[in-house]
Amino acid sequence: MKLDKVIAKRSNKTVYRDGDRCIKVFNAEYSKADVLNEALNQARIEETGLNIPKVLEVTLIDEDKWAIVTEFIEGKTLAQLMQAHPEKKNEYIELLVDLQMTVHTKTAPLLNKLKDKMNRKIASTKLDATTRYDLHTRLESMPKHNKVCHGDFNPSNIIIAKGNVPYIIDWSHATQGNASADVARTYLLFCLNGDKEGAEYYLDTFCQKSDTAKQYVQKWIPIVAASQSVKGNEKEVELLMSWVDVVDYQ
Repeated sequence: MKLDKVIAKRSNKTVYRDGDRCIKVFNAEYSKADVLNEALNQARIEETGLNIPKVLEVTLIDEDKWAIVTEFIEGKTLAQLMQAHPEKKNEYIELLVDLQMTVHTKTAPLLNKLKDKMNRKIASTKLDATTRYDLHTRLESMPKHNKVCHGDFNPSNIIIAKGNVPYIIDWSHATQGNASADVARTYLLFCLNGDKEGAEYYLDTFCQKSDTAKQYVQKWIPIVAASQSVKGNEKEVELLMSWVDVVDYQ
């Protein structure tokens, strides 16, 4: 296994390419349980028939670093294509929506439940008890669904391979639950990336194509923002907290 070609680097992991294999190596302090859960999520998503890289193995590197080995998918991400062809941005956002809607048609009964994960995260925030109670209450009042939710669905996680075949990567946050929570998360990711215009076009497009009331997705935004604020950096947390303060949208 060669680890000399770095294709991505994050604070707690490094991704390498070795021929037709992609090797995601986690730092020594990264939770073993989280690594195994990510591999298991991806294996369960494979069974839905979605176009994703297949898991090949989970292994140890240097005796203290866990790694997930998957198929390497050659191509460009939607984010790269948007940057290279800004005139086609809306077209790419529409493709993003189509792919996300396809994800939401799938079920994977053994995935963790979105509501359980959000409740745990809201409980871990630094918000005051009254705000936490309000968020927990609102979360419990939302309709319970069991659709596959990616949890980090953004243009960087879509690879357009040869023949314009799209692949969806990074299933570490996958859960089953209400699709509109997944949509609210994508909307916030556009906003966190400083692309408010793209965020609004994305949300309008999704709601139009899926016949979903925009107000329904917007009701999820404070809940999702609070749950995502737990691990965000200082700048992200500040923006997410501004969304938590919004009780209702017009």
